[in-house]
Amino acid sequence: MNLLRKLLFPFAVLYGLVTCIRNFLFDKGVLKSYSFELPIIAVGNLSVGGTGKTPQIEYLIRFLSDKYKIATLSRGYKRQSKGFILAEATSNAETLGDEPFQFYQKFPSIQVAVDADRKNGIEQLLSQSIKPEVILLDDAFQHRKVKAGFYILLTSYGDLYSDDCMLPTGNLRESQSGDARANVIIVTKCPFNLSSEEQEDIKKRLNLTTNQELYFTFIAYDGYIYGENLKIKGNEIQDAAKVLVAGIAKPEPFFAYFKDTNEVCLSFPDHHNFTDKDILEIKKLAQNNMIITTEKDYMRLKGSLPSGQLFYLPIKSTFISGSENFDKTITDYVGTSTANR
Repeated sequence: MNLLRKLLFPFAVLYGLVTCIRNFLFDKGVLKSYSFELPIIAVGNLSVGGTGKTPQIEYLIRFLSDKYKIATLSRGYKRQSKGFILAEATSNAETLGDEPFQFYQKFPSIQVAVDADRKNGIEQLLSQSIKPEVILLDDAFQHRKVKAGFYILLTSYGDLYSDDCMLPTGNLRESQSGDARANVIIVTKCPFNLSSEEQEDIKKRLNLTTNQELYFTFIAYDGYIYGENLKIKGNEIQDAAKVLVAGIAKPEPFFAYFKDTNEVCLSFPDHHNFTDKDILEIKKLAQNNMIITTEKDYMRLKGSLPSGQLFYLPIKSTFISGSENFDKTITDYVGTSTANR
């Protein structure tokens, strides 16, 4: 812990106290939580940023969308719009936010909505002519105003919430005891060959309750980079000059994927809104060479950079083991909740 964070420790204690009181008031019903008569799955974390919520939401979309009408509901962080918005043909990353726009581009058969007030967002979705049968709440673990039927808590392998502290000393949005609300806990961004011994050690450190399930996932790549109506094998561009651009919380795995190749790396803050100055800098560095970015950043950069130069590297969340059990748990929850409507 650096000196500044040590100096901020009293503020962390105060912030932790405020969040504990808030959770206590929700738990006791003093502050009201609203339930809805359809399956609602909330995906989130206890810490700020970088745990892999987007690929986990996409996993759920792929798994559920063949059987159910799916809607995603996000806050739409750093979007340049207000209130409830349901994605449609004129939507973009500015009106929806980068991650919801990514959902809309990749999964045209589902409904994608944004609203900082998740209760209002759900009510608006249920008022549409085509009503969703399952709603996936993106980054909503602390949004206690809505009581989801199922909670998935994510924590990064290299930054477990059990080893973290409250903001601003650490990165926790609420105390570690908040994990009690989770039905499933997923340790994300693991080495793909994580040993069973280390998995057991992490399980002990997280101190799960008997009714909670624990899973481990890693970031998987399909070996291609993608551009507008084009995909290229990664090994074909290994020696090509390129500029790598990332505006995500923890860009190290993205940069590491292209290690030992001829590249310049540019890192921006998470959810960065690229300015004209940023675009000029990228163009100057790239000249006529390839520009490769994350899928999330691609949603904001396309249209500002030459389509023939701009590519992105997609990722998927892949279970080290136990995917069948996870799928069954989700199927059982959604099926039971749907049957009881």
